[in-house]
Order: sequence, then structure tokens, then C-alpha cells
Amino acid sequence: MDWNFGDILDTVEAAIDPKALAFAHGARTLTWGEAGPRSNRLARAFQAAGLKPGDKVAHYMRNAPAYMESVRACFKGRFAHVNVNYRYRPDEVAYIVDNSDAAALVFDPEFAPTIDEIRARLPKVKLFLETGPAFERLSGEGDGSRLDIARSPEDLLLLYTGGTTGMPKGVMWPHRALREVQLAGPRKLGPVPETHEELAAAIRANGPGAPFIPACPLMHGTGLFSAIGATSGGSAVVTLEHHSFDAAELWSAVDRHRVGTIAIVGDVFAKPMLRALQENPGKWDVSSVVTIISSGVMWSVDNKRGLLEHLPQAAMTDSFGASEGVGFGSSIMTKDGEIPTAKFAIGERCQVFDENDEPVAPGSGKPGIIAMGEPIPLGYHGDPQKTASTFRTIRGKRYSIPGDWCLVEADGSLTLMGRGSASINTGGEKVFPEEVEEALKTHPSVEDALVVGVPDPDWGQAVTAVVRIVPGFGFSEDELRAHVKARLAPYKAPKRVLLGEHVPMRAPNGKADYKSVAAFARESLSR
Repeated sequence: MDWNFGDILDTVEAAIDPKALAFAHGARTLTWGEAGPRSNRLARAFQAAGLKPGDKVAHYMRNAPAYMESVRACFKGRFAHVNVNYRYRPDEVAYIVDNSDAAALVFDPEFAPTIDEIRARLPKVKLFLETGPAFERLSGEGDGSRLDIARSPEDLLLLYTGGTTGMPKGVMWPHRALREVQLAGPRKLGPVPETHEELAAAIRANGPGAPFIPACPLMHGTGLFSAIGATSGGSAVVTLEHHSFDAAELWSAVDRHRVGTIAIVGDVFAKPMLRALQENPGKWDVSSVVTIISSGVMWSVDNKRGLLEHLPQAAMTDSFGASEGVGFGSSIMTKDGEIPTAKFAIGERCQVFDENDEPVAPGSGKPGIIAMGEPIPLGYHGDPQKTASTFRTIRGKRYSIPGDWCLVEADGSLTLMGRGSASINTGGEKVFPEEVEEALKTHPSVEDALVVGVPDPDWGQAVTAVVRIVPGFGFSEDELRAHVKARLAPYKAPKRVLLGEHVPMRAPNGKADYKSVAAFARESLSR
């Protein structure tokens, strides 16, 4: 089926109970009967501003219904979503909007000063739309009927990724490709709707899906892609009000809306979620949760185990993927069976190649780079050189190769090592930061850890860790170094472990801020 998300939304809106919940944000709710006409009106407002099919709409917004309403309007009007990281400074925001060729920019009121500062530098933008009264007027007034428009499976969604080096790049996902990778997992569990008729029939027979919470930002691929998948099946999207993640708010929303699925990004979310449950036994009814999905960073087995003590009915799903490819590998842990940290079942469309593009033999102990076969993105918007290096053809097949290294075990499973561009060369040995970070985080005193390479006259780069400590625990550098040496080869152990209580270690989406941590480490060790 050549899917298009605008067509999918039209199908869902025609089949679902109009009183079913579509969005919730604190006390505010919208039904499907309200949300459908609102996104239709907003799509017409984009058209009235001069946007044509294929034009880009930048989203400079926090999690709220308006984000997904605008995304739906883009799907329906054949406009391409562009995400803007709300932590970016004005120059960075201007770069994303200009680089993407955005013709419209939707932004929250708190970011209005930034928009005022850069507006004159964005001549391609035809519509600056602030959420609030202006957004409500355009989405709440006028013709809310279904758009009479023929859409294409090649319509695009752009997902900007910071990567590990260079300026952010816009990954171009055709609707067809994204929908196919979203259906790959459910197809393994049984039949799924393969046509619009089957989708409509399933919704009429089964009703809306259980509500979904993107605990991570919608401007991050994990949150956005999961939310698109949920809404494509008739589920409500429940967003959290606090700008900083609040586990108590999350569990309260789960209790109130009977949430079935939660999307997070690793332990930066999982640890406070577990702590809130441990400190408040029985406070919230969490029996509705069937799945917690994580992607983007490693999720430790200890935190999965702890969460399962409170949610024994749930599956902890760890997805190995990237902005450039979804479905490299996955692991599912339940109360009946543990999966080691960073160990994944390889995706059926994946291969692991060595540096000479030769397949890595399972059980060989030789590290390789994972590659995802079609369906994959078209490439990076406006960057043919970077596209050619990441999206390559090997033996007649096109692959997405973002640069993640792994070992292929004898049973065919993967052990993730990390992104090659972030590896540390110490004394001629290659060390992947994620491996050392996970070893540190198994110590009970460590709340979070990041590992970087610091220039060193003897080692070339010295493995250096920056940690945050769980409240109530003390900090012992020698103890933490010994803890790692007991689990990994001694050369992988940090030469130094630094306490970084006030260092910005992660972005709101949970991804590591290696740049800030490396600067802190260099400054601390130069004193």
C-alpha cells in the first residue's frame, strides 16, 4: 500500500467515534470530532498564506496539542514538517529555518523574542504563526471539511538531526517509507490493516487505541514518530505540561487517561519514573500500561527490571535506530525474561559490514557497522555530499549507514558499541563511550554518566568520565574506576572520573550533550 499520512488521517476521522479523545494536555482535551476540522482549517490557512505542496513548515514548539495539530495540517495539505530544537540559540534556529527552505514557521509565545531577533534573516518564510490566539483563530474558524486534494506516498517529512559532528542535517522521510517501517513490528505480531478499508473496519470494530504519552520531546524522532504511529491508529496523544520532565505528572496522566504506551529516551527518563513509583507505592493506577518504548540512547537492564516490578503486565521495548533509519534492532524485556543492556535482535532488513563493506560473520568478535536496507530516507535535504556518505549502495542494494558500531554474536544478535564518530582512541585502542557509560551506571551511586576523550600527551586521548550522583550517595572516583575495571578491559576504564552536578549533560530529548561535557572535562583537568 502506498500510504500517505494525510489519507490515513482522513480515514481514521471518518471511522472513529467523534467523541473519542484525540489530545490531552493538563486539563485541556480535544476530541477526534474537534481535532479533524481544526487541522483541516489550519491546512487551508497554510494554503491561503501561499504555501504549495512540498513546502516546508518549521515547528519551534514544545510538547502540546498544537504541535501535533500542525503536523496533521502538514500531512493533509502536503507540506513537509521540519523540527526545530527549542534549546537552540537564535543563530541556530535561523540556520534550521533557512537551511530547510521553510515557507512557514509555527512557534510558541515564549520563543517570540527569538523570532523577532531573526525574522529579517528569514525572507523565505511567508507565514509566522504564533500558538495562542492567532493559532486558535486559524484552526477554529472557517471551513473545517475534508480537503479535496490528491496526495502522494512520496510526500515528505523532514527530521533534523544534530548528529555527532557538523551542522544539523534534515533527513527526508517519504510518507511511504516511514509508514512501512512503522508497520514492520506490528506485522510480526499478527495481521495489520493493509488498506484504508481495513484500517476503517478495524477502528469501527475495536474503537480507538489506548492513549499514548510522548514523555520525550516531539521535536525528537522518538517522540514524533511514535506519536504519528499512535494517531494513525486512532489513539489519543497525551502531552505533559511541565517543561522539565516530571515523573509524577507522567504517572498522574497515565492514571487519569488510562495510557497504554509511553515513549522515553533511555535512563534519563526511566530512572526518575522508577524513583517516583518506589517513593509513592500504590499512588497511581498504572495497570493500563502495556508498553514503554525507548530509542536514541541505551536503556539499562537494571531500570527495566525495576519498572517491571511495578508494571508486571508491561513490555520494556528498546529500539535501536536513528533519524536516518528505523528498525536496526530491538529488544523486548518482560517480567518473564531479561535482556542484557545494549543487546538487540537484528532487524530483518539489516546487514553488518566491516570497513571494507564485507559482511561480518556472526561470532567472529569483529566489530562492524550496521546498515539498514530499504525502505529508508531519500537522504539529507540540500546536502548531496553527506547523503552520498551515509546512504550508500553496496552490491546493488541501497543502505542507510549512520555509523553505529556493533558486534554480531554467534546467535545473530547485536551488541551495540556506539557511534564510530564519537569513539575514543586511547593508546591505539578504540573505546566506545556508551560501553563505559553503561558500566558506570550499574554502580548504585551513579545517576547518569557521559564519557569523552580528552587530549593527553601519553595516550593521545584519555578516557574521561563525568558523572552525576544519586542524592544521598557519596562520590568516590577510585571506587567508580575500580567498578568499571571489574566489568571491562582495563584500558577502557576512565583515567579520571569527574563530578558534574551542574554540567548540562543531556538535551531535553535525553540525548547526550558531549560537547558541553568535553568542554567541562578539558577545563577541569587543565586547572
